[in-house]
Amino acid sequence: MKRCIVSVIFVFCLLSAKPATASNRFIVRDTLGLTSLQNFCLPLLCTVVQTLDGTLNQLFLVTAPNFIDPNWVIIILESLPGVQNAEIDQLLQVQQSSGTGIPSGLYDSAPVSFFGSTVWHGYVNQTAAQIVRLEDARSMYNVTGAGIVAVIDTGIDPTHPAFANALVSGYDFTRNSAGGSERNDVTQWDNGGQPQPAQVGQSTMAVVDPYNATTLSGSQYSAFGHGTMVAGIIHLVAPGAQIMALKAFGPNGSGYLSDILRALYYAAQHSAKVINMSFTFPSSSPEMQRAVQYATGRGVVCAAAAGNNGDDKVLYPAGYTNLVMGVASTTDNDTLSSFSNYGAAVWVASPGEAVISTYPFGTYAAGWGTSFSTPFVSGGAALLVNLSQSVNQTQAAGAMGYAKWISPGVGQGRIDLYQALSAFTSQ
Repeated sequence: MKRCIVSVIFVFCLLSAKPATASNRFIVRDTLGLTSLQNFCLPLLCTVVQTLDGTLNQLFLVTAPNFIDPNWVIIILESLPGVQNAEIDQLLQVQQSSGTGIPSGLYDSAPVSFFGSTVWHGYVNQTAAQIVRLEDARSMYNVTGAGIVAVIDTGIDPTHPAFANALVSGYDFTRNSAGGSERNDVTQWDNGGQPQPAQVGQSTMAVVDPYNATTLSGSQYSAFGHGTMVAGIIHLVAPGAQIMALKAFGPNGSGYLSDILRALYYAAQHSAKVINMSFTFPSSSPEMQRAVQYATGRGVVCAAAAGNNGDDKVLYPAGYTNLVMGVASTTDNDTLSSFSNYGAAVWVASPGEAVISTYPFGTYAAGWGTSFSTPFVSGGAALLVNLSQSVNQTQAAGAMGYAKWISPGVGQGRIDLYQALSAFTSQ
């Protein structure tokens, strides 16, 4: 009998921004289209690399030689006919800290049937699910989730048993290829013919079974598994929904704003009904705001992490408060997590400590952070879609707002999925 591997990741793992290191990359909006921008770029020594907004063909990634002052490039680009906006492409990066204690559910590996798949009992029976009254909501309103939930993240392991029949075709924007799998980010050594989960380095304090695990250390893998964990929480809440992996970040957690924009437009144009964004960056981007507005205008519901700075701080995309539900983290005792941001960018909160979820190579892990609070809200939105395919951002936010009051700065409070569905059906 194959030995079970227990892995736990002690991370406050959230995708957030470092100072831009992509000064030769520019996001350019040109209403005259690709050919016009290419013609003007040629004598300026810049290159139009690709379209960022899918079928709209008005937003482009442009590169210029490193020796040219990026501020000068912006000035020149914005002076061109048809160009409405030009901004430097931001490079985003993971921010991490450590958690404490191994949740008992990670030792509860008894296999159980879960909506057509086999999963660990500790995953479906965890405290976080009980706190948000998940089972009450699903049983009372006979919902398991519906629609497509797009996960813009590090990718998803599509071979995990929990995701049997739960995934739709996604895309890897870091490689410009179909799929969205994060398994492609690592090379696993063979151990008895079975793939083994990796130890992702001391910086994340990852713990795996020492008898049966391989080791893959180094900062280049500091975010490995993040997307699979986010997707697992969505699947826990809304197993009837389909999940779309949109890989915009590498295993080290870094990713370009331009790839996130591509993912947003891709999701909106490929029938996604909910978009989960478990990442942050410190300053507003005009094109990011426009992309989110485009998505919500097409009836997509958006949720984003509030951030892990432990501060009254507005980060984005959660800061687009009329377009996105910003999500803070709470403890199992319904207090604000010490690491969680709070304030104007927070609409609601949900559990974000020792949350047990799926992890690559068929195992499970636990995580801390608003990254893992957010998918409870995204999954909740998918339950609303089960009640009405036409639910929009305003309606979803209103329903989720029927929450348990926690404290000032935590928006409407900690989500109660039963109350959210009850409020929605009463509208």
